[in-house]
Amino acid sequence: MRKLTLIVSFCFAALLASSASAQQIYGDYIETRNADVWTGHCFAMSEVNLMGDQAIVGWRVSKGEWNGVKLDGLSVVGVAKASGTLGSPYENPFPAKAILIFDEKASAEQRVALQAFAQEMGGELLKNVIRTEAAPISISLEFTGEHPSGGELHAGQLANVETRPFTQRDKICGHEQTYYPPLTPTSHTMPAVASLDQFKGEGLGVSWSLREKRSAFVGHFAK
Repeated sequence: MRKLTLIVSFCFAALLASSASAQQIYGDYIETRNADVWTGHCFAMSEVNLMGDQAIVGWRVSKGEWNGVKLDGLSVVGVAKASGTLGSPYENPFPAKAILIFDEKASAEQRVALQAFAQEMGGELLKNVIRTEAAPISISLEFTGEHPSGGELHAGQLANVETRPFTQRDKICGHEQTYYPPLTPTSHTMPAVASLDQFKGEGLGVSWSLREKRSAFVGHFAK
């Protein structure tokens, strides 16, 4: 019996070690798009093919590396314009075109790694990068208890996102749910209201400034 217990303990320790080594990079994540992600079915259907083709995604690396390059404390933001409503089960929203904004503190080597990381996480959304920029980037989260409930993303004057938790006045039909999942892999996220969703950069042929839309996610990533 003692031998069996030792074997089980060894296997559990090995599993934990394997899981820790697999998660080589982790940090905070913010996303917003020009369609409600927390909404009722009827409201979601009213936006399909009309909205939801624009998105901002941002990562702040708390600790970790990519392709052997340390990225601790650095951030990268992707801004995309797709061909249709992102997340819609009725159409293919790709191809999309995107720009990447690198943390101005990143070295040339770190920018290469940040781009590789963002494109791996973003998949088709960030596959076609047509422009890159560098700017001071800040990404921060707010918490209600242990859950993220809001946060902000600022990438110079190019992209700005400010979010807040939901309140009773954000319920319209009473049947709201997290209709769309996040656009990139996450370890834990919560939907939020985008008090501000703004892009003023070049390269996508469009800029926008939206307010008070139920279109954001805030949380964490680990890979």
